[in-house]
Amino acid sequence: MKLRQVALAAAQLEPTRSNLLALLGATADYADPGVGEFGLVNSVMAIGDTFLEIVAPDQANTAAGRLLERRGETCGYMALMQVESYVDFNSHLEKSQVRKIWEVQRSEVSACHVHPKDIGAAIVSFDEMRPPESWLWAGPGWEGQRAQHAKRIIGCELQAQNPKGLAQHWGDVMQISPVDLGENSRLSFHDGTYIDFVAGSGYEGICAITFEVDEPKAMYERAKALGLSVTAKDDRVVIGGLRLTFVDSQLS
Repeated sequence: MKLRQVALAAAQLEPTRSNLLALLGATADYADPGVGEFGLVNSVMAIGDTFLEIVAPDQANTAAGRLLERRGETCGYMALMQVESYVDFNSHLEKSQVRKIWEVQRSEVSACHVHPKDIGAAIVSFDEMRPPESWLWAGPGWEGQRAQHAKRIIGCELQAQNPKGLAQHWGDVMQISPVDLGENSRLSFHDGTYIDFVAGSGYEGICAITFEVDEPKAMYERAKALGLSVTAKDDRVVIGGLRLTFVDSQLS
């Protein structure tokens, strides 16, 4: 299992879409017509062989719209995990009493979304791609549209009042043991990606995304030039309630 895509929710695609395209150095993205099923429009950007998605409500009473109403600003929305065998994972999932809110079976993919109230903090998707190196949700030709300034999404961060308890629950669902990081916990996956669980009040959910890049300092300078908010220590770009961190690919 590995983290393959992270989605954030915004009230409208613009200007978040344009800012992230420019920041990450992506010249093209993909608008998936399939998200219309959920009352959304979206943008999917290829970051190496991982993906960043922005979703925005296009209809009333959507899950993303309700989340935005509660948070009041752009925020983390969803984590998409790639599994090796959907049949095997689904057998475990059905025993775990975690409800599915959506499922698809196609020649290219088998996938499901699990209820955020059951897994906690976010919608999580479990996807088997055929072939494994593909990613249907990024559209045709994504391999030629990779961002130039970022190599991949390496991790995301979830905040919760009880981060260790949430990490243990996610670990039970994913069949992975959390790593103890003192006050926080981490789920580490075989390709080096991870999900961190940190203490936070006010809400439970995805609060940060971390990217591998060649020059972190250049990313923060680029963010400032775009007029984006950067923390005083120049270590995170802030978009609404979501923080973006950039780490040196040689050190991660």
